Amino acid sequence: MNASSDDGVLAMDGCAAKVVDADRVAAVCERMPAAEDLTDTADIFGLLSDPNRLRLLVALLDGELCVCDLAAVTGQSESGVSHALRLLRAHRIVAARRSGRMAYYRLEDPHVRMLLDLALAHTEHTDAIHPERDGAP
Repeated sequence: MNASSDDGVLAMDGCAAKVVDADRVAAVCERMPAAEDLTDTADIFGLLSDPNRLRLLVALLDGELCVCDLAAVTGQSESGVSHALRLLRAHRIVAARRSGRMAYYRLEDPHVRMLLDLALAHTEHTDAIHPERDGAP
């Protein structure tokens, strides 16, 4: 497209007025979390976005497991599991309990448990379209 047609598209898609529903805009601005809180929330979703970490968290939904068992359940190396658990522990998503030389991990954050439960339920009831997986452009 040339520059003139780009300008036409922008003009059609843009708003003529800067604020259409001032009351609604004010209400949304009032309830908008602080920037730091939004960043922290994005971090949580980032932690949940990795399939390997997600496997670990799903495995922990049934209770605590040691690194060896988590590796066996998820098909990951013990080193990879340990690395992921270190990251999840740093964000207080999982906690560890020591028993002799063994450490048993469990989900620590009930909110993350709720997110996992909701996400898994959503996936079970939704047929997602994944053009990036099907090779479509």
